[in-house]
Amino acid sequence: MRKLTISFFLMLLAFSINAQDTKFTATLNKATRLFGAKDDLTTVIMIIPSGEVVDILSSDSTYFHVVYQESEGYILRRHATVNKTTAPDMQQQANVQEGQPVQQHQVNRFSWLENKYGTSMAARLISGKIWKGMTTDMVQDSWGTPKKINRVINGSIVKEEWIYMNSWLIFENDTLTEWGPVNG
Repeated sequence: MRKLTISFFLMLLAFSINAQDTKFTATLNKATRLFGAKDDLTTVIMIIPSGEVVDILSSDSTYFHVVYQESEGYILRRHATVNKTTAPDMQQQANVQEGQPVQQHQVNRFSWLENKYGTSMAARLISGKIWKGMTTDMVQDSWGTPKKINRVINGSIVKEEWIYMNSWLIFENDTLTEWGPVNG
């Protein structure tokens, strides 16, 4: 039993070291726009010149989720070529689907959330949990930007309905009060 436990910890250590050393980059084939949200192409953060290198966080069939000069956003995959690296399965790993970021980014994001909210709150947010009483910033840090926001202002009361792919959320004066599934 003791040998099994030691073997497990050695494999875990080797895996974590390997995961932290892996960094995925791409070089732009042409100048491209860095979008703040891939569902809203009006959210252009900046234009990245051709030949620049970006860090890949994750990807889907159309976009790379990237970081460039400390700005995080989305670029079209067809505008970039994944750089060769010593890792033999680099191309395969760079094709991870959205929602499955590279391990190194996950650690950096957790640290950022931990500094902002504390350890227990960061763990809840990074796992995608929501609860009554959350602020709009907390929900955005947990679930990201909604597809649509409907806002009604009545005197000093501001009500917002945030619509995501499968859920809606209601905020009153920046506080989450209720949520439910989007009906088809």
